[in-house]
Amino acid sequence: MSNVAEEWYISTQTFCELLARNIHEFGSKTAQYWKDEHNRLQSLTFSQLGTIVEETSCGLMDLGVEKGDRVALMSHTCPGWMQADYSILCAGGITVGIYPTLSVQEVAYIINDSGAGVLFVQDREILEKVLNGLNLMPALEKIVVMDQSAVPDGDIVLCSSRLREAGKIFAEKNPGSYEQRWRSVALEDRMTIVYTSGTTGKPKGVVHTHASVNAACRRDMRIVGTLGPEDIFLSFLPLAHTYERECGHGVAMHCGAAIAYSTPKTMVDDLQLFRPTIFVSVPRIYERLFMAMQDKAFLSPAKKAVFNYALSVGKKVIKARSDKDGFVDMGSGTDLFSGLSLSLKMQYMLVDKILFSKVRDILGGRFRFAFSAAGALSADLCRLFMAMGIRIYEGYGSTETCNTVNLNPPYKVLPGSVGPLAFGVEGRIAPDGEWLVKGPNVMLEYWNNPEATAEAFTCDGFYKTGDIVEELADGYIRIVDRKKGLMVLDTGKNVPSAKIESCFALSKFVDTVVPVGDNRKFVAAFVIPDFDAFIEYFEANGIEYEKSALMFSEAGAVRKCVSVGEDFLEKKELKNMVARKIEAANRTLEDFETIKKYTILGYSLTEQTGEITPTMKVKRNVLLNRLKPEIEKFYQ
Repeated sequence: MSNVAEEWYISTQTFCELLARNIHEFGSKTAQYWKDEHNRLQSLTFSQLGTIVEETSCGLMDLGVEKGDRVALMSHTCPGWMQADYSILCAGGITVGIYPTLSVQEVAYIINDSGAGVLFVQDREILEKVLNGLNLMPALEKIVVMDQSAVPDGDIVLCSSRLREAGKIFAEKNPGSYEQRWRSVALEDRMTIVYTSGTTGKPKGVVHTHASVNAACRRDMRIVGTLGPEDIFLSFLPLAHTYERECGHGVAMHCGAAIAYSTPKTMVDDLQLFRPTIFVSVPRIYERLFMAMQDKAFLSPAKKAVFNYALSVGKKVIKARSDKDGFVDMGSGTDLFSGLSLSLKMQYMLVDKILFSKVRDILGGRFRFAFSAAGALSADLCRLFMAMGIRIYEGYGSTETCNTVNLNPPYKVLPGSVGPLAFGVEGRIAPDGEWLVKGPNVMLEYWNNPEATAEAFTCDGFYKTGDIVEELADGYIRIVDRKKGLMVLDTGKNVPSAKIESCFALSKFVDTVVPVGDNRKFVAAFVIPDFDAFIEYFEANGIEYEKSALMFSEAGAVRKCVSVGEDFLEKKELKNMVARKIEAANRTLEDFETIKKYTILGYSLTEQTGEITPTMKVKRNVLLNRLKPEIEKFYQ
């Protein structure tokens, strides 16, 4: 591993200064790649990005945006998100990210609580949502639409090109005002407000400064090895969350790398197009990638046999390369053959040629590593990807900590853990098992909420993560569950919901399992099938079902079946498949943890119904309140 502490890009500055540095140092280098509405490849250099930011920033100043004002940004992940973000920051503003999938009421709450007077929206669809609730947002004065063809200008609404034109005129009349404004921004100034998903109540506005986000970027870059302008980061997770915005965009900007924009729906094709070296993702994406590979391999008995043989060899290789505590060296340049017998080495060379190398080619052929966070990555899945030569470094953090407080370093990965404490972070386990952390990356406060801010910290300044952990070898940490997800049976036994849920992570036919059992005699569960997988199965096997009862959602650019009829749920093939999955899971659990009763639900949990967050976490309080009658039936 290189001495990354000496790398030039691990530097301290505001993000306004960072942009100015990149324009000066890498002006002609590509900063952003994307596909337009006609599927044509487009790009911007750092100089072109700088021009857009300067003109837009001056346009905001022309609208009256002052230093410290909040400006909201509501868009899917796209080049315009980053352009608007830096425009706000260079105008001295504070960026307030809003998930585009939130309801009108949730958007209004964030606008009103933050006091944002200007809102950037991506397109007509998001604009119409906001306009429908405009009477709920009395302080909102202007809406800037980033899609030039979306809507004509009006008293409240203007397109971004008009804002840029106004910015040019403002700059001509006020020479030097732009540079004076962005240079006035200090490290200690508030940079962004990121609203939590509200799994346990109203969303809270997490305030991060330029200093805390910069500290977070420096922390990550010290761990993962050498980065540079030749890297390409693939971006597809929501930028309204700190994970993609800091670990992806923030780190990429620090090292002068390009960012290529994608979506979960087009990710596989985009890996071939952009050939990225790095991306950040969540366990669900890795699970889906593996299941897609498995489905393709199982098209014939011969392919299935080859696939299973390759995986068995891969498991043996990783086991042979693991030390007594399970640590595996996956650092750059690591020889996977090190320490293997000649026989195992020959077997691995064969399966690598016929399968593993092809998987790496799917990732574009230049892939170096990926992060995994926002949920537990299966230890077995981590080992399987490592066996294929695909490095996934699992970590842990939260919005309040600007992500990473623990991370598996490349040279010492422990599958099933989130790694040791990251550089510059302190941590300790409270008597009740809660993980407490402190560091320069931790939030400044909750916006307008001093009571919640005080409650979030111990008397000596450690942030209470709300997660129960256990310590493994060499100070590595494993997340047991959220404190609120830990069920205590009336027998006194503790049952982590996350442990039960993880049993279904690689199930093709089960989408979500929500265990219940707090203060009850046993564990029960609500099971939501993967309706799309069953539709495919029913069609392939000629099984009739009521198609008119199906409902689909296009949320997040992915068409997904979200509701089915009773006829669908009553199919014996579905019931038998779910029963087998429950039985298989129960065999891996302690007797008091096993699912004794369950109900199959005919609808998916969605953001639109308020049962999951934009980061795919179940809002247990919302769901369980809705299902109170069904819960009581379990225990009658």
